Amino acid sequence: MEFTAKQIAEFINGRIEGDENAAINTFAKIEEGTKGAISFLSNPKYTHYLYDTESSVVLVNEDVVLERPVKATLIRVKNAYESVAQLLQLYESMKPKKTGVSPLASIASSAKVGENCYIAPFACIGENAVVGNGCQIYPHVTIGDGAKMGDNCLFYPNVTVYHGCKIGNNVTIHSGSVIGADGFGFAPNAEGYDKIPQIGIVTIEDNVEIGANTCVDRSTMGSTYLRKGVKLDNLVQIAHNTDIGENTVMSAQVGIAGSTKVGSWCMFGGQVGLAGHIKIGNKVFLGAQSGVPGSIKDDQTLIGTPPMEPKKYFKSQAIFRRLPDMYSQLNELQKQVKELEEKLNGK
Repeated sequence: MEFTAKQIAEFINGRIEGDENAAINTFAKIEEGTKGAISFLSNPKYTHYLYDTESSVVLVNEDVVLERPVKATLIRVKNAYESVAQLLQLYESMKPKKTGVSPLASIASSAKVGENCYIAPFACIGENAVVGNGCQIYPHVTIGDGAKMGDNCLFYPNVTVYHGCKIGNNVTIHSGSVIGADGFGFAPNAEGYDKIPQIGIVTIEDNVEIGANTCVDRSTMGSTYLRKGVKLDNLVQIAHNTDIGENTVMSAQVGIAGSTKVGSWCMFGGQVGLAGHIKIGNKVFLGAQSGVPGSIKDDQTLIGTPPMEPKKYFKSQAIFRRLPDMYSQLNELQKQVKELEEKLNGK
């Protein structure tokens, strides 16, 4: 597929500087640009690459000021990062989708599979399961008994959806992820632990994307929820009976303990950990490795354990690094005070 700079600019409402007929047929990072490629510049740290890149077209923000001429045709837009995302989505949507059901797939006679689906070899669809229209199910995916999924879902190899779970439309789940495994529920007794049966389900709403090797546990009773538009990175753990609000995103290795409610439009950095049975408000931003022992109100940006405002956190870290020296100084001051007391007491 090949497009001109003019066609691209019209699609993303951009303004061209240079050759509107410049043709592109691939994407490339600005520092690795080649003829026929389109790149983008959104991080000022990469600005110097703009003057030497071999890419034919570069998307830049409207406010970028050129210090010298560039070889590439520029398309100025409000937000280059958002614009390249639009183009990548267009590119992805134009790829032909596989269709057809492999004779090597195992599909229960009571299961229902919609139209224009792709069911790969060695996929397994259980009794009374429902697969919507236009779904792509890759090898070794298992859809448990009674599980239901909507239209246009994409499940990569080795995804497992346990029995009874409900999945909406346009949901993408990457390889190795497990939806609906038992929540971690055990009651101590004199001899060890009694397992608490996890009889609930997981409900995933529309437009959710889940990274590789992420786990979303079924609830003890009722449902664990991922609301519309949630995006989870690889290696995220969502425990039983949690409720993750709309359009919340979580980076790798985030862990959410059981029965915690997270609001909408939250953003959690890598390795954030939330205690159980707490409530996180809307639009809460947590920096990487924050440990959250209690509830947080709406509209806050926090970091650390326990989390605090970034300015206070970095001041605290600066003091923390000085603690060994401060400790030595304190010991020396105590020694001097003791010597003064002895002199005053005539010893």
